[in-house]
Amino acid sequence: MAATSDDRLEAFCAFFNKLDKSCTNELFKFYTPDVTFIDPLHRIEGSEALERYFSTLYENVTACQFRFHERQVSGDQAFAIWTMSLTHPRLDGGREIQVDGCSHLTFAADGRVMRHRDYFDAGALLYERLPLLGGVIRLVKKQIDG
Repeated sequence: MAATSDDRLEAFCAFFNKLDKSCTNELFKFYTPDVTFIDPLHRIEGSEALERYFSTLYENVTACQFRFHERQVSGDQAFAIWTMSLTHPRLDGGREIQVDGCSHLTFAADGRVMRHRDYFDAGALLYERLPLLGGVIRLVKKQIDG
């Protein structure tokens, strides 16, 4: 895969960096109506369901910013490696959380995303940040790591 970028991917990354509860109704500009969105916690079919998901997700988020690192595009396939900085009042006492991840995108002929799959450690984002469960998960990870 050639290490290149293009306008579709750059526009997508720029949109995600400004995405918050005030602009989730702009998703139709970047996703096809029949989009499939998958991450370690969800599978969502269709742009209307995706808009509802993001609206709910961002409802209580204090801050969310993506720092995009490497980006690659080959034909209709693209990958973007990122670090997400998230602040949510119910996670980790409202402190900023940083999680590394990667997005695999498939573009439709019109340049919008028809398939979006995110890869990241759901434990680092969510489970380890919950008051009771977090301690148990961290203990298990310590045991595994030796």
